Amino acid sequence: MTPNLIRTVLSSMRIHGVRCLLMGGQACVFYGAAEFSRDTDFLLLASPANLDRFRAALASLRAERIAVPPFETDYLRRGHAIHFRCQHPDAAGFRIDVMSVLRGMAPFDELWEHRITIETNDGDTIELLSLEDLVLAKKTQRDKDWPMLRRLVEVHYLSNRSHPTSAQIEWWLAELRTATLLIETVLRHPDAARALAGRRPAVACAIEGDVHRVEMALIEEERAAREADRRYWLPLRQELEQLRHGQR
Repeated sequence: MTPNLIRTVLSSMRIHGVRCLLMGGQACVFYGAAEFSRDTDFLLLASPANLDRFRAALASLRAERIAVPPFETDYLRRGHAIHFRCQHPDAAGFRIDVMSVLRGMAPFDELWEHRITIETNDGDTIELLSLEDLVLAKKTQRDKDWPMLRRLVEVHYLSNRSHPTSAQIEWWLAELRTATLLIETVLRHPDAARALAGRRPAVACAIEGDVHRVEMALIEEERAAREADRRYWLPLRQELEQLRHGQR
């Protein structure tokens, strides 16, 4: 996807003062874990004023809703994603997906406080979901999210392991999904590892230096997270099916 299309969408959000956080594949690109993505995902503040600003941005992009559910506050606040397709010549065909609630995560205002703000080469300002929150958001049932989640934490670890803060060490021990790197972190920071071992079986296995057992523990973590995501989305998907049936 050409950067110009993404820039057009981001610029429209900024111009109209939409309070939103970039997440998904495009956010992964900014964090150095490149991912090809044909859409842009935003976490959106679902207040009346902000939704009006978002509608103005959609109008400038000539964006139309392309699937159920309808663009209504109740659906956003219950956790649904709402999907739009841009028709403006500078962003033709580009998809925008928005949510206002993420499974098991803090409300928007708290995630906004954690955000990372970056400035592009052409002077645009982009507000991103923090790396820590993006990693949590990627713990879904979708196959494509887990390699990206692993890469996000790897990139951060490899970029900062020479002079880490205590908060970074604790986060790596909690989130690293590469067995060899988790064992390396445990060897470098044994006290922090022992403190976390009771809460994460993969860390306990890493303390023993058993790569196979670490990998098995990581697989079990992923399985449990996928199942939790499946259970969360099941009633929402059932609601979408009812809406589709009603349209037919």
